This record gives sequence, C-alpha cells and structure tokens, in this order.
Amino acid sequence: MALSAIAPQFEEWQIELHGRRVIYRIAGSGPPVVLIHGMLNSSSHWQAVAEELAVDHTVIAPDLIGHGDSAAPRGDYSLGAHAASIRDLLAAIGVERASIVGHSLGGGVAMQFFYQFPQRVERLALISSGGLGREVSPMLRTAALPGMSALLSVTIHPRLLGALRGGGTRLRERGIGAGVYLQGLARALRPLENADAREAFLQTLRAVIDRHGQRVSATDRLGLLESIPTLIVWGQRDRTIPIEHGRRAHEAIAHSFFRTLPEAAHFPHLEDPAGLSALLREFLTATRPGLIEDGDWGAVM
Repeated sequence: MALSAIAPQFEEWQIELHGRRVIYRIAGSGPPVVLIHGMLNSSSHWQAVAEELAVDHTVIAPDLIGHGDSAAPRGDYSLGAHAASIRDLLAAIGVERASIVGHSLGGGVAMQFFYQFPQRVERLALISSGGLGREVSPMLRTAALPGMSALLSVTIHPRLLGALRGGGTRLRERGIGAGVYLQGLARALRPLENADAREAFLQTLRAVIDRHGQRVSATDRLGLLESIPTLIVWGQRDRTIPIEHGRRAHEAIAHSFFRTLPEAAHFPHLEDPAGLSALLREFLTATRPGLIEDGDWGAVM
C-alpha cells in the first residue's frame, strides 16, 4: 500500500518482505507517525491511540515479526533485526522519515531504529520503555530461563487468564490499583496459548532479558538522543519496568520531556489511551522535527 491511498480508519494491510508476511495497520493523513508495540502485543493494541493521532497524522503500526499476525519464523529476533524490518516496511510503502513511538520492547526497537537509521527519525517517544536499565519484573526474568517453553505450554491456560482478568476487574471496581496490573498481565499472556507465538516470544525475550534482568541497555548512548525531540512517558503504577528508568533517562537526555500517567501501569496505550494520546499530540505539535544529515552523525557521536 502506498501512502497515496490513505486508509480512513485503522485498517489492516499485508505485505511480503524477504519472503515473510508482515501485517501493519494505517490510518489518517499528515506527517507520518510509527507506533511500535511491545512484547506479546500487536498493532491492534494501538487502535485507540491511533484513531486520536490519525486526525492530523498518518499513523503506521506494524506487527513485529513473531507478533500478532506477522510471520513467526526461526531466525533473528534482536532489536536490530526488528528495526531493520521496520525500515524495510517504511521503504516499501514510501515513508522516508517519521516520528517513532515505541512501547516497552518497542521502545528498545525505536531507539535501535534511531541508532541504525538516524536520518529517518524526526522525533522519538518512549512509552514505559525497555533498554533504560537492568531491572525488570521477576516474571520476565523467570520466563527467560531454559525449559520455559514446555512449562508455558502447560501453565498458560484460558482458566488462568480468565481468573487474572476477573480478579483485575474486581480490584479496579474496588479502587485497588493492582487491578490494572492484573488486567494487563492477562492481556499480555493471552498470545502464549499459541505454540508458534510462544517460541517467538521466548526468542524475542531472550534477546533482551536473562535471569539477571535486561541484558541490552541504551544507557551508554542516551546522549545521542539530544539531537532529536524526545518524549518519555511512564505509567505511575508500572510494576514491569521501574519508573525510575524513565526519570534517569530524562536526566541523561538534554531537552527531553518526561511525563507520567497516574492511572496507568505498564500499558498506558490500553489503560489510559486518552491521556497518552493527549501527551503524544502535544509533543508532536509543540516540537519541530529533528533532522540529521549524513555528515552530522559523526559529530553527534
């Protein structure tokens, strides 16, 4: 699909890249914004945010390889591989430059995209992003251990997911913040009912997390982000990745913006889409696109 054929709604499209099926969704008209989902999520999880941004932007949201309805082959699930796949998708649909938004794993992919293809990035928004520190939830560290594929196939059961969702709903109705976390956990675990999705999840997970925590960090390169407008957003109830990671990143990136969402946990685009959309719209409107030419990158380094 070329951008001359703009989708009025958040429509699903399919393209084949290097022999692999890639699903993406697109909506709106205007400056391009790319939404990169996190682990166990898909492009569809961005719908509420995409519809808000599509009022005056072209919103593009891919299913990362191994996620959603994109192909889940044996192969490279590193941040660099995901970033290259997004570059190839944007090239195929005629998008040269865009503002890049990434959630969780997608935040790590977004930063990697900037490091690999800086000329293609106008702005960067990191939502509860990975790659900004070692600490991560014990559940993810445990899932990275050997032998977890067999264990997940037994433990990830519809009854468990239903219990988590139901428990989360009841807690939220009583005003207990942990309900948001339980609902998000159930939503994240649901794709693991599928065997191919489990294997893709484990390959993706082990590329960035081990038993000690996050094994891939961008903290030594955050200074490079000073060259483009950067927004960092965190849910105040996040128990998956500590909010302190966002605060420290903000301190390390000159001229960056740091915002929090009081009612959100690790999935602000699902738990408070209106609040997140407002922050993103403000950021996209109030900042001028960054521009790095070929000759500039050496000076930034």
